[in-house]
Amino acid sequence: MGSTSREQVLAYIDSVVPTVRKALCDPLPEVREAAATTFDNLHGTIGHRALEDILPQLLDQLNDPDSGESALDGLKQVMAVKSRVVLPFLVPKLTSPPVNSKVLAILSEVAGDALTKHLGKILQALMSSLKDSICTEREAQELEYCQTVVLSVTDEQGLYTIMDELLPATRNNHPGMRRAAVTFLFVYCSQTKTDYSQFVPQLLRSLIALFADDDETVVNVAWDALNAVTKKLTAAEQLTHISSLRQAIHYATDSLQTEELPGFCLPKKGISPILPIFREGILNGAPEMKEQAAVGLGEVIKLTSTAALKSQVVNITGPLIRVLGDRYAWNVKVAILQTLGLLLAKVGVLLKAFLPQLQTTFLRALSDPNRNVRLEAALALAKLVVIHSRVDPLFTELHNGVKNVDTDISVRETMLQALRGVISGAGQKMGEAVRKTLTATLLSLLGMPEDTARMAVAGCLGALCAFMPDEDITELLIDHLLVSDPSQSWTLQHGRSVALAVCIKEAPSKLMDQGSQPDLLDPLVKTFTNDRVPICVTAIRGLGFYAKHCVSTDKPIPQQVVSALVKSLNHNSNEVKMTAAQMIGYIATARDDLLDMAVIKSLVVVLVSNTKDKNTAVQADSELALVSLLKLRQGQERYQTVSQSMDSIPAGNLADCMKRLNKVAGQPQPNIVIDDTILR
Repeated sequence: MGSTSREQVLAYIDSVVPTVRKALCDPLPEVREAAATTFDNLHGTIGHRALEDILPQLLDQLNDPDSGESALDGLKQVMAVKSRVVLPFLVPKLTSPPVNSKVLAILSEVAGDALTKHLGKILQALMSSLKDSICTEREAQELEYCQTVVLSVTDEQGLYTIMDELLPATRNNHPGMRRAAVTFLFVYCSQTKTDYSQFVPQLLRSLIALFADDDETVVNVAWDALNAVTKKLTAAEQLTHISSLRQAIHYATDSLQTEELPGFCLPKKGISPILPIFREGILNGAPEMKEQAAVGLGEVIKLTSTAALKSQVVNITGPLIRVLGDRYAWNVKVAILQTLGLLLAKVGVLLKAFLPQLQTTFLRALSDPNRNVRLEAALALAKLVVIHSRVDPLFTELHNGVKNVDTDISVRETMLQALRGVISGAGQKMGEAVRKTLTATLLSLLGMPEDTARMAVAGCLGALCAFMPDEDITELLIDHLLVSDPSQSWTLQHGRSVALAVCIKEAPSKLMDQGSQPDLLDPLVKTFTNDRVPICVTAIRGLGFYAKHCVSTDKPIPQQVVSALVKSLNHNSNEVKMTAAQMIGYIATARDDLLDMAVIKSLVVVLVSNTKDKNTAVQADSELALVSLLKLRQGQERYQTVSQSMDSIPAGNLADCMKRLNKVAGQPQPNIVIDDTILR
């Protein structure tokens, strides 16, 4: 036939075509192979007509129960000799619904590079077909066909096509298409020998984004695909992808409605695909890489459930402790301490096996030259003590550090901060002897000349109040905190007033509700008139804590408190004005509804005036206080109620500043420091 003219072949075409067609379906494989060669010659002679006259009928034969298998092999033989011509003819027919996945799978095995040109269309059709087969009896078979096609792609251009088609499909609106796309990615990434390392950042981004998917199956398959990708990374490659991994997690959680990422919380799976990357960065990365890895791991811990973290506690904690014990820059230590703190807050008692190591590590960090390291160590220690069963030795060690006058004052300050956190977390476990010794030491330090240290001491004493018996609290109040002696140093007076304010904040019920303790209100109001601004400011805080407890327990705010707050807002000191406004906002948060109308009207008039103060900080705090008082973040209804109850002039003044107040109400709630005894 190769030496016969086109005209001669066409003269016998009606006999030749049926013969070739029949031979391609012959039971004998050698006949089918010879027929494919004849088809090749025939196409070379008569061109496209050979395709039109033979292939459609051959496709029809595929469904014949008797000759289907032979026809399929015949088609395969044709592909082997003429794939670049046959594929453009067959692909549109095979990808039209219903998609013939079986034939596409067979053809892909022999198509070679010719498949790449049509791969985009084939992949879209296969994903659609797999989507339609989900939860049917043909799903497993359909997946097998799809797997064959995907794994047949070994060339670089085919790799680009796979990624260009599948990665966008993971964002499809239909969950079935997302499931199909991520299934294809899992199959390809887990089994292909093609190097796809250049696409790892995009894969991380797309797969982790699916960890927040509404479809549970999509989440599970995405986890499997991510696991397949990260398992293939070498140690050196893991280090290069820490930044990409963190970006992928941020992208996935940008619009997350829950505190945890579902893909990180899968039972028996959790964060194991990504943990080795962070571990490698922490253990073997450069210092800046260690910091990045520790911070990233902390972000992951926040997004993971306690149950999912349980199996990874040892793998997480060991490297962190190991690196923290070495000499690295302060920012690395801070990042690791923060991550350990997050882990303690999340899994708590699961870290009990590491308790001795963690305690030693945190206590050592309390003496670090860098303040940030010391503060983070103090915070971590406060979380660790919660799972501690024998706390007295820890209190004793901190006590010794605090009272040691040879210790640098900045280190003593952060030790006091650590002591405050440990008291709050485990004060109820403290032995009586330790508590009394500690109380005596704190009282002796209450007049320290250094402002920050003095306030930290007072904060510790105030926190300790919550764990004292009633008779000890009475003695503390009468003999120390309520003593008003102008002849004593102002620093001691200040320390006592700060300790009293913190006592009210930390143990209001013990001091105010039981009726067995001395009156606090008159001493607070008297202290408010002190000429020293720091003492005056502390008294306002104490009055604010007092009023907050009154509101929380549905008791009226005493008139002395309201009058003192009004006077504070008119004080000569801007610091006093700012503190008063902050405490008013703090009091207002104790109730969802409005405070007593008489209280609101008294405060609103002065606050509105202070929104025009020369000092911008006073203005800002006054505006925030008004927003909280009028509940403007919940709407305008309460403002209307207050406005209607006011006289015309103050109501008009309030209306004049509403535009600004509504703008403030639309902004995020700022983090205002209410307790200034806690170091930051």
